[in-house]
Amino acid sequence: MSTNKTMKALVQDRYGPPDVLKIDEVTKPSPGPGEVLVQVKAASVNARDWHVMRGEPRLARLMDRTTFGRSAPRVKIRGTDFAGVVESVGAGVTRLRPGDAVFGESNAAIAEYVVASQDAAAAMPPGIEFEQAAAIPLAANTALVCLRAGTPEAGQTVLINGASGGVGTFAVQLAKSIGLHVTAVCSARNADLVRSLGADVVVDYGREDFCKLGARYDLVVDLVGNRSLHDLRSVLTPSGSLVLSGGGVSGEGRFLGPMGLLIRAQVYARLFRSRLTIPEAKPSRESLDELAELVAAGAITPIVDRTFAFDDAAGAIRYLEKEHARAKVVVSYS
Repeated sequence: MSTNKTMKALVQDRYGPPDVLKIDEVTKPSPGPGEVLVQVKAASVNARDWHVMRGEPRLARLMDRTTFGRSAPRVKIRGTDFAGVVESVGAGVTRLRPGDAVFGESNAAIAEYVVASQDAAAAMPPGIEFEQAAAIPLAANTALVCLRAGTPEAGQTVLINGASGGVGTFAVQLAKSIGLHVTAVCSARNADLVRSLGADVVVDYGREDFCKLGARYDLVVDLVGNRSLHDLRSVLTPSGSLVLSGGGVSGEGRFLGPMGLLIRAQVYARLFRSRLTIPEAKPSRESLDELAELVAAGAITPIVDRTFAFDDAAGAIRYLEKEHARAKVVVSYS
């Protein structure tokens, strides 16, 4: 067990571009009751990281005061997803022990050590590397929650807008695992990837508008936020469901961003009682255990686009934000 009282982490002290991020020395955390201290071996980055890094969309600074401060994030260390080895446990922890290989979600994950609730960490799936395990938690759980929100049945059709992203690559695989016919919307360069994950039809958004193809779907999962509510509803069957989650492009819609679509959708759903859902993917041991079982069974495989060294963790967020990364981007400590 390390006796050091400090550790290195990816921190920021103000909003801005990736240049505000730096690897710095901070106090090493200690686990409280119900918590575990994990020596991080790998972490993955999500769109959430660059949104928080920039403090965008600005409306979020007013609506989510637990995450956003006036001029800087409330938690100065970036990252949510981690995989590593339990170093110590707090009072009341019985499921996990020092030496266990785990993965999960917690604030401040891009650091040498992270403290996580025992209810947001679980044993890693067997047979995969830390980098793959770190790619799973937030994205795969979001995909799982989105599909369940639409209550699809085997044999039905689903369109996934944003199929080649971190959430999308899991959504395609999960949809196929429950017997859905999958139409995946992505760029031409990612078409082969989503086909390899099981997509039955691929729509290249650079050449075709999925809203003008004449097809209708039992479920539409929008992970991009770049289409109007009218457009998305126009491709649903009469009894179809629309699920919205996240989205947004850096530098576009800096005040509202994807929140504009989500707010309009909430109003519409209340007024017309439409089958429209904006689910919240909360981390839990139960979902992590389920995802681990799906990985072990071969139903889903975490896809890693690119791996960055811990010393270049800021580069991982820069790459995700600016280069339209496919699947997951991971920070490795090895």
